[in-house]
Amino acid sequence: MDKKKNTNMEVKRKNRNAVFRYICKRGTVSNPDISYDLKISLPTATQITKELLEQGLIEEKGELQSTGGRRAKALSAAVNAKLATGLDITRNHIALVLTNIAGEILQYERILQPFLPGEEYYRGVSQRLEEFLDKSKADRERILGVGVSFPGIIDLDRELVTSSHVLGVENLPFASISRFFAYPCTFLNDANAGAYAEGFGEEREDPFFYLSLSNTVGGAVFSKKELMQGKNFRCGEVGHMTMAAEGERCYCGKKGCLDVYCAAGRLSGMTGGKLERFFALLDQGEEEAARVWDSYTDYLAMAVNNIHMVLDCDIVLGGYVGSCMGTHLQDLWIKVAERNTFGEKEPYVRVCNYQVGAAALGAALKLVESFVSQV
Repeated sequence: MDKKKNTNMEVKRKNRNAVFRYICKRGTVSNPDISYDLKISLPTATQITKELLEQGLIEEKGELQSTGGRRAKALSAAVNAKLATGLDITRNHIALVLTNIAGEILQYERILQPFLPGEEYYRGVSQRLEEFLDKSKADRERILGVGVSFPGIIDLDRELVTSSHVLGVENLPFASISRFFAYPCTFLNDANAGAYAEGFGEEREDPFFYLSLSNTVGGAVFSKKELMQGKNFRCGEVGHMTMAAEGERCYCGKKGCLDVYCAAGRLSGMTGGKLERFFALLDQGEEEAARVWDSYTDYLAMAVNNIHMVLDCDIVLGGYVGSCMGTHLQDLWIKVAERNTFGEKEPYVRVCNYQVGAAALGAALKLVESFVSQV
């Protein structure tokens, strides 16, 4: 009897979760829509939406146009019923995002705040977050927590940032950061966070590789709506694969890493750190910018081809360079296609959907997904 009861409860939970996700994706629906598309009985659909209405997770939006007979009630997700904040920590800046259940960016801010290990830094970031929420007029009671994107190896089992060459920290406990914030915290590697933003809400379950091209180069594998972490939580760390055995020295101490040749600074270094200015020069046909871009895309094409040969999936270019590349993606694709052994005609490389705040957003969306999965 207990086993049957547990099975029934699990079926009800799955149905409720499926209905809520359906409403979130579809926008405005009716109980008959839910019943037909999810293949559940109309009384079951009606009971579930009644429960979701009582919880304040969906709301009535009048009535839908009649196709004959009684008009059905229009139901929509109460997308602002819960909110999540994302915090992306980098060497010189922090980025803050406020999002809702639908994954909409409600507020975004990037602030100059050089990283310094120690309590004073995290107190300052926490204060910045509170000021950001004040400006956003966010209801603190609705906030699920803070998703923290960190440039380093994030060990979710031991709850440690095991290493971050960029920030110069090792074996940093999550708790030593989260204790400064008034909300529950969850942690993601920055490239993983960018990939999560890219994959959130996607209907397709096809895997993709997210190649983050920012001040450092990182990567992540997103498959079946989940991040692949790897045995030591280092899955996707392509920034330190060797591109030239006796090449230039990387900040990690090794020679010839992809990071040396494809970090954003390789381009923005000639324009005073302004990546947008570099691409403006490239658009104008400036000779030196074209030479630097040609060298950059030589290495990037090699990396993209290598990743595709191993994983046989699409590759999304993110980070600062992916956000700015625009039509210059074609320059890269020509070189990638030349390297491809199998003569694939359809481009399997694209630029990211989010031009700003992808890592902060992805970290916040991990909290949203955790909440939605429990509805």
